[in-house]
Amino acid sequence: MPKLFHLVASPRPDSESGAGARAFLDRFRQARPDWEIDELNLWREHLPEFDGEILQAKYARMGGRAFTDGQRAAFAVAERMAVRLDLAERVVISTPMWNFGIPYKLKHWLDIINQPGLTFRFDPNRGYLPLLKDRPTLVILASGGDFTTGMSRGRTDLVTPYLREALRFIGLRDVTFIAIGPTSGPAEHTAAAQERAHRILVEMAARF
Repeated sequence: MPKLFHLVASPRPDSESGAGARAFLDRFRQARPDWEIDELNLWREHLPEFDGEILQAKYARMGGRAFTDGQRAAFAVAERMAVRLDLAERVVISTPMWNFGIPYKLKHWLDIINQPGLTFRFDPNRGYLPLLKDRPTLVILASGGDFTTGMSRGRTDLVTPYLREALRFIGLRDVTFIAIGPTSGPAEHTAAAQERAHRILVEMAARF
């Protein structure tokens, strides 16, 4: 059964990024009823601290050294998370913008799966090379301000370039960003932003 992997990065059940994801996935299920939706909520999933054995495992792998038993067990957690992503034919990430960047839970997940020999490798002649296959990936990004029409009052969207590069580094190049913003301010502005984004998401879902 083909699979879509949905990574949830907002802790709020009524978040704007979550509402956008629901609009998208409802239409996706109608268009592809035979697909499995695998949802990973980063606020409900246990993410190990990136220290101790898992950190030492990373440096052992980089240095070409064999794992100890403790390092092997710790690295297996990263392997399971990376494999869960890699088994999916489609990827959706729904996230808010926090302080112009991504929530720390999303950064934590990226730090866990971004491992040598697992999601990337280094070639002395060619540099860093991704190990995951490319696949259509959608990032639904909600922000309090409007970062798409020049109304951000001089503030900078650091999410889009960071996630684009972080995903490219491990192999995901076919990435589309759909912004929902502003999500705060006058109701007519926030409602129009939501309606515009949801319309695009529903249209995308039928052909994603």
